[in-house]
Amino acid sequence: MSKLEKSVMRNDILLDIATFLARRWSGNDKTVVALAPDKPPATKPDKSQVTLPTLAYYVGTDFQKYRQWRVALWYESMRMRHSSKVLSNEHAFGFLLNTLETKRVEILGLADWEGMENELIFYEGISWQSRQLLNTIYGRYKIAEAFSQYFLTGYVKGELFGGELEKVQKAVEFANEVVKEALDNNYGTEWVEQQIPKLIRMLELDPLVSIPILAPRTRMGASLTQQDVLKQIEKVVRTKKKEKDSEEKSKEIYEGNDVLHEFETLVKESKKTENKGYDSLENFGLSVPDRMDVDETQIYDLDLIQKVKAAFREWKTGWVERHDEMGEELDIETIVESLPKPFLTDVKLSIRSKVVLLLDHSSSIADVETEYKQATVALCEALSYLGVKFAVYAFSTENRQVKCWVVKPPTVKWSLVCARRLVQIKAVGGTPLAEVYGLLQPVLKSFKPDIFVTLTDGEPSDFDAVRAMVLSYRKVGIKMVAIGVGRNLSDAVGIGQNLKYLNYEKTLSVSRLQDMPKKVIKLLRT
Repeated sequence: MSKLEKSVMRNDILLDIATFLARRWSGNDKTVVALAPDKPPATKPDKSQVTLPTLAYYVGTDFQKYRQWRVALWYESMRMRHSSKVLSNEHAFGFLLNTLETKRVEILGLADWEGMENELIFYEGISWQSRQLLNTIYGRYKIAEAFSQYFLTGYVKGELFGGELEKVQKAVEFANEVVKEALDNNYGTEWVEQQIPKLIRMLELDPLVSIPILAPRTRMGASLTQQDVLKQIEKVVRTKKKEKDSEEKSKEIYEGNDVLHEFETLVKESKKTENKGYDSLENFGLSVPDRMDVDETQIYDLDLIQKVKAAFREWKTGWVERHDEMGEELDIETIVESLPKPFLTDVKLSIRSKVVLLLDHSSSIADVETEYKQATVALCEALSYLGVKFAVYAFSTENRQVKCWVVKPPTVKWSLVCARRLVQIKAVGGTPLAEVYGLLQPVLKSFKPDIFVTLTDGEPSDFDAVRAMVLSYRKVGIKMVAIGVGRNLSDAVGIGQNLKYLNYEKTLSVSRLQDMPKKVIKLLRT
């Protein structure tokens, strides 16, 4: 097995491959994947959303964790493709419906993705190690777990007593008939759901009985040995493949060479991009969000992004037509309308090429934090669309310590990864603007931006210190601009008045966050 297994893959790399695979497998180009540590995989077909845990949720080596995570993604993608409803596993009704749907979508999925068969065998083999031992479970949940094990694998882990085994076997026979009939007649989730009450009666369960959901690693009674994994894979191969040379086939599945190259490539990419553009910045006292588990889709307002891009689409080409008293072309319609400027002139548009954005993330923006970030993302998308070189930073206070967060360094292109970093940053603390300017100064000396735009909604902690820092930036040729963000018109006017006394070359105020991207971009025109 490769030495790369010892490396930990970054969550942003996981998200990128998960989004690609989920959209490919599900056939839904709008599928969004989110990572939620310590939470089991889940799918919301109506919202085109798949939620997955991180690799730490699973057991085994890093490579084995990735393979389990990848199979879980495949199952959720198949639910997205073939299921119209996914209920919570926390109650018996949803648990049983999802269990039947697991087999139905697996069969449908393998018809399209035959290459996943070996990975599913591996997944069954290694996940069996973390399945609960029935002897240690009591109450009605034991019957539900026994049914799940028997239905999905054909055997149970531990023992059933009295009439429990017969009850489970009859329920499994019925469930298999349900799945077969659904497949033969092309029935969907709704039809399968209608059969669940009968299954519940056969198992003598309360549909609302609680089903504990535990992560695989919390179920491990003893340490997982690779020999145990291999033996269990052999058992699955003998049961499902019915091959004589099951040992050789099992070893092939255990090694997983078909997926190993993909894993190694992702780990290399993870190492390559782990600190690209960020590592040197941390040496200057700047911070990079440690966690990347919050979904960035909540700050992507696609409607706002499209509106901002549309407003500056003509800037993309660099030229725009303007009516004038003389020019290269005559506009006949203007003459007919008797307007004073009937000629069209091509006017060259240009924008400043290097920009720095600094975002105030003090506690005062907490109540509009999502809208604030949505406007920021729209601005960044537009700047990227226009080909502007820019960097993005944000500041807040954490444990009474000033934090200047790196959202997008100058050397990195704007991407979903940058948006993910932004969404991790929480609005908290005061407005230590002068200290933040001080932290950024060494970094910006090398970038040499044309314009430095600060977005804030409050008064700085030290007016005199901010004035001094603003002047120091202006002395090296950086145009300093501040935009005050208010909740209403009077609030915006008050913030704008305060900013006028801080030596900025230009100050603006906005009372609608949606207007902020357009105002910033208009500042860049030369």
